[in-house]
Amino acid sequence: MSTSGTSTTSSIDWGALIQAAVNAKLARATQISTKITANQAKVTAYQGLQTALSTLSSGLSTLSTAVINSFSTSVFASRAATVSATGNVSASAALSMAVNTGAATGKHTLTISQIATAQKVASASQSSQTSALGYSGTFSLGLAGGSTAEITVTSGMSLQDIQDAINAQTSTTNVQASIIQVSSGSYQLTLTGTEDAADISYSSTSGDDILNKLGITDSSGTFTNVLQTSQAAKFTLDGIALTRNTNDIQDVLSGVTFSLMQATPSGTSLTVDIEPDGSQITDALEAFVKNYNAFRDAVTAQQATNSDGTAASSAVLFGDGTMRDIMDQLQSILSTSVGGMTMANLGLSFNEKNELQLDTGTLSTILNTNLSGVTKLLAAQTTTSSSQLTVVNTGASPQSFTLDVNVDSSGKLVSASVEGDSSLFTISSDGKSIIGASGTIYAGMAFTYSGTTSQTITVTSTLGLANRIYQFAKTASGSTGALQTQISSLIDQDTSMSSKVSDIQSAATTFQSQLEAQYAKYQAAIASADNTLTYLKALLNAGSKN
Repeated sequence: MSTSGTSTTSSIDWGALIQAAVNAKLARATQISTKITANQAKVTAYQGLQTALSTLSSGLSTLSTAVINSFSTSVFASRAATVSATGNVSASAALSMAVNTGAATGKHTLTISQIATAQKVASASQSSQTSALGYSGTFSLGLAGGSTAEITVTSGMSLQDIQDAINAQTSTTNVQASIIQVSSGSYQLTLTGTEDAADISYSSTSGDDILNKLGITDSSGTFTNVLQTSQAAKFTLDGIALTRNTNDIQDVLSGVTFSLMQATPSGTSLTVDIEPDGSQITDALEAFVKNYNAFRDAVTAQQATNSDGTAASSAVLFGDGTMRDIMDQLQSILSTSVGGMTMANLGLSFNEKNELQLDTGTLSTILNTNLSGVTKLLAAQTTTSSSQLTVVNTGASPQSFTLDVNVDSSGKLVSASVEGDSSLFTISSDGKSIIGASGTIYAGMAFTYSGTTSQTITVTSTLGLANRIYQFAKTASGSTGALQTQISSLIDQDTSMSSKVSDIQSAATTFQSQLEAQYAKYQAAIASADNTLTYLKALLNAGSKN
């Protein structure tokens, strides 16, 4: 009798079994990771809206207030000046001028009797500018009434060397030297004052009388060849005769610099017209239109749909309430009227695509005919009931309130309070300015007080469209605004979900290790059983043969 048996072999794919079990554990992590990716897309979209809204806000800063002073950045404080001539004179040849922000507007008549000049003198002709002259001496040089310097000349110095020695002291003496080549073998040294209306002062102190040797002065020290005399500028402004020792005049009209270039002939005059610079307002409004449409386009992109009406894959904020509320509030502000005017009066309107557009012709007309109305419509304006309280700055959030101004017995400003609270405003060290305290609703507001008695003053602020959009957009796009709130919430969610993914992945790794250990035991047991079976078969077969 013979015995036969069948050995047991393993064809099980243990790796596949383990991976399937692990994948089942990781399925939840995959779902969470998909949610994280979706959140990240929303964060990117919110950040794009945030940037566009911030750009819209910052671009409106110059339109948001109407403060008129030399520190103002408001376009309503920008100034332009035009100069026209009456009679046979070129306005551009006679006068140039610069006007600072906040300068008083108005029209002025100017005539120029003479311009200021500096004294200029020349030497006798010299045959060379580089050969040693053989003179040795020291002289003092400067302008009358000013500082002087001692200049030493040695026998080996040339005309060029003397020029250089004089110019080395120009910052002290305000006298500058130049060499002019009159012809071949003929050179003259000239001395020119760098300040107008002052004569050159010279004296020989030791050795050779250098300027006399050069033919600039005679034996008495008088200049022999005066090319130009020094004189002050003389002119009249609005019929008032004025004299200045310079042609660059900054102390006649506050914020205005006149540069006199030539006298105006008898019977002629110049008309200077200083007015608000409408081009700055136009530029600011054009920038607003561009920035508003950029934000609107970003919103529209998040409302895109497929042909079947479902949200496009790129529209990750489709139906988002925060985005919709911001857009609604911007449009609501734009539809507001202020002082009986609306954005239509400025030439602003929406086209068929609901994009904002600007008719510059309409804007130009209203700027020329009703600038005050434009200012009220757009900007924040703050006024006071006392001429002794002057507005320096309206701040980011202009307020209306009653201000109690208090001065001491000497007439010095000591405090300012609202409803008895003196912590809301601080007083400058010079006792002239009242400044809104940081962290309060009055922060950024500033006034100067010229009075010497205590009084109660009403402060009134009105908000224009540009100011309201500026404040709203700045807040909404800021670090505590609605968009950042959404961004922070999504980031927090992602942080929490990322932690869950890590936990799931860690648990899956541990589970995989456990399965691999357990299945290894199974494989070992099966291998052992196979070995036993083989042994038994061999044993039985051997017994059968016997």
